[in-house]
Amino acid sequence: MDEFTRRAALKSGAGVLGAAAFTRALAPLTEWVPTLSKDEFLQKHYRELSREDMDKILRHIESKTKKLYGADVHVQDVRPQRDMEFGYALNLSICIGCRRCAQACHKENNHDRPTGNSYIRVLEMTQGSMSLAKSDVDYDHDVPAEGHFYMPVQCQQCGNPPCVKVCPVEATFKDGDGIIVVDYDWCIGCRYCEAACPYHARRFNWSAPQIPAEDINPNQAYLSNRIRPQGVMEKCTFCLHRTRKGRLPACLEACPTGARVFGNLKDEHSDIRWVLENKRVFVLKEDVGTLPSFFYFFDK
Repeated sequence: MDEFTRRAALKSGAGVLGAAAFTRALAPLTEWVPTLSKDEFLQKHYRELSREDMDKILRHIESKTKKLYGADVHVQDVRPQRDMEFGYALNLSICIGCRRCAQACHKENNHDRPTGNSYIRVLEMTQGSMSLAKSDVDYDHDVPAEGHFYMPVQCQQCGNPPCVKVCPVEATFKDGDGIIVVDYDWCIGCRYCEAACPYHARRFNWSAPQIPAEDINPNQAYLSNRIRPQGVMEKCTFCLHRTRKGRLPACLEACPTGARVFGNLKDEHSDIRWVLENKRVFVLKEDVGTLPSFFYFFDK
């Protein structure tokens, strides 16, 4: 969208209608997202913001979170590090399907509490089968169950991401370290990216997230785990508010069996590179050509 962007269209509408009339024209949007102001809707795209603009926006998000949720939070704009490309691997031989990774994701990323949302789905698979269509995501019994193995699925941080290609306003894009991110203040909630993703890795905020103040993770990032507005898409970012500072993803730290491996694909001495070079790894739905940065392997 080089010449006719959403921003250009909105500015044109404001110029034709005048400020008062344009505000009234936005009424349907503000009814859908009642906490969204006109200034927020007209905000520049993330990649167009100056440092000064971003600082004002971050402080506004902190103030708004305090007003809406009663929590003091610190929101940062955490940029990619140089010579860094993140990769993730999962050892299916020792994953026990306990879902602690999904629970950690839920808490770390300030998900809506009533829905129990998470960016991770854990699939229970029958041994000897790799059919995702026949897997069970809603199993409710002691794990691990005999005759089954478990496959957690989340955003694959694709090298050729279909979600990015279909976004009509460029709200989602691939950042410098390989992470696919979403500018939540630019997203229009069309859900095209959700339809395009072959991994069911995106979530839509049908309502404003409900989180008790004492449950809110105060360490937040603009493109990551800040509380997302109603009416926008969201997804796993490999906990970029942690990993871009040298920490590990919350889901990895929560895993009781050590099934998860994370690191820099450009570092030949990293754990993730060791896995890629010494294990028979595979990716999900290789035939669709998405080139995932998320790998799976069995010990035998």
